[in-house]
Amino acid sequence: MKTVALVAPAGPVAPERLERALAVLGSWGLRVRNLVKPGSRHASYLADTDAARAELFTAAWLDTEVDAVLAARGGYGTHRMLDLLDWPALRGAGAKVFAGSSDVTALHAAIHQHLGLPTLFSPMPAGDYWDDAGGSGLRRALFEPGPVTLPGTEALVAGTARGRLTGGNLSLLASSVGAPEQGGARDAIVVLEDVTEPVYRLDRMLTQLLRSGWFDGVAGIVLGTWTQCGDPAQVRALMLDRLAPLGVPVLAGVPFGHVEGSLTVPLGVEAVLETDALRVVTGAA
Repeated sequence: MKTVALVAPAGPVAPERLERALAVLGSWGLRVRNLVKPGSRHASYLADTDAARAELFTAAWLDTEVDAVLAARGGYGTHRMLDLLDWPALRGAGAKVFAGSSDVTALHAAIHQHLGLPTLFSPMPAGDYWDDAGGSGLRRALFEPGPVTLPGTEALVAGTARGRLTGGNLSLLASSVGAPEQGGARDAIVVLEDVTEPVYRLDRMLTQLLRSGWFDGVAGIVLGTWTQCGDPAQVRALMLDRLAPLGVPVLAGVPFGHVEGSLTVPLGVEAVLETDALRVVTGAA
């Protein structure tokens, strides 16, 4: 039986959401170490102080019986605690699985940079978009890790690309430009998604990443869901306008991110993007 630790690196977790998360994880046959304080808040939008959230994450990671650390939900604030983590100590704990999405994008990048470990961009059991379909993908990733196929719906730019998967939530990537963990997308296949961001703001974020050089040398791009981001036709036109000039394959319509039934996307692993087959396959040679 695996043991997982549940943490809240960003926003507060409502008691009823925490109860749901613990029930779901327990039903999978997991032992759960709950490090989330139900209903705890700091500055109204954080689960606790930066120091407390960093301390609880560290306790989860250093626990020798814990196989995986799961973010209960996103919200805001993960990158506030990154500089408070003792990365050499975390590295000494060895390999563990980390899973989460949205604001937790900042922690994915930090784990890749400081620990050199792959992570799972996944639905979160106390998150707004959690459902059984999305949960089943996370469960498979925890119990049966291995190659996965991520299906898309449209090739915005045709071609084939190879590289490690990186990225996550667009707004977090843009707001982290210049941080030590955000080394850029060279030779990588970037996955992008977001929620409730008007098209002009998506434009601003993509433009910031482009002008900063973050996309320099990118191998390919995979676009996920843009829930409540306005007219899908306008979002599509923006992606073509901003990303097609990079001259790399762009696959759209992969169902991950802020959407029910979200796929779990492994980050930091090698993959092949094949627009003719409308898919990304991980574990490629």
